[in-house]
Amino acid sequence: MKRILLTGAAGNLGKVVRVKLSGWADVMRLSDLNDITDAKGNEEVQCCDLGDRDAVMALVEGCDGIIHLGGVSTENTFDSILNGNIVGTYNLYEAARKQGVKRILFASSNHTIGFHERETKLDADSVMRPDGLYGVSKCYGEMLASLYYDKFGIETARVRIGSCFDKPLDRRMLATWLSADDFVSLTKRIFECDRLGCPVIYGVSDNNELWWDNQKVSYIGWKPVDSSDKYAKEPHLQTRTGDINDPAVRYQGGGFASAGHFED
Repeated sequence: MKRILLTGAAGNLGKVVRVKLSGWADVMRLSDLNDITDAKGNEEVQCCDLGDRDAVMALVEGCDGIIHLGGVSTENTFDSILNGNIVGTYNLYEAARKQGVKRILFASSNHTIGFHERETKLDADSVMRPDGLYGVSKCYGEMLASLYYDKFGIETARVRIGSCFDKPLDRRMLATWLSADDFVSLTKRIFECDRLGCPVIYGVSDNNELWWDNQKVSYIGWKPVDSSDKYAKEPHLQTRTGDINDPAVRYQGGGFASAGHFED
């Protein structure tokens, strides 16, 4: 890669990706709504509001690929989600089309399918069942990516990220945990494989408890190597939840499925 754009570079996951992909591309262009003041040797900073179409057009200029982590990353009001996740994603794909970018990693979310029950094994063809407005915005992004692939040939990996933390924070994350190293290895395969297409990929490590099946995207050659099992005996993961009908336990989206509606 000559120049890759990383949106959301000041976020928690963006900061990790910056470090672990250091030197992978000739130039990494960093962008976020917040200021970035610690750019290093091969990094360049071009912060902008994703809702600003002209600014996004300039942001994408000269890039070979895009890792799109930017936008609102939690459940919120529709007005809060609209600018970054819906308008901003459209602006990014329009800029990619006009600037000739042909490959994108779109950070989707497991919350696109959060209202499936935990005992249902999902794959790339499973029906979307978002668990909130944030999940709806990621469904929109996935469908936009599909349109831009079919109509304009822009390949996108629609990565439904599970729970990318240092280690699982609760019992649900024993199934949804994605290590930073596995995410970075997936990122590299997305941009290095000969042909990508527009697949749905579940961003999850090789956990013993697993709700998602990536067999249909095995052609890209990615195999996670980490597992949440090494954390399974930690004290904070030992207490079993009592109510099996609690939406946070019943559904794959966990607390997003049980949360109230932000517009109330």
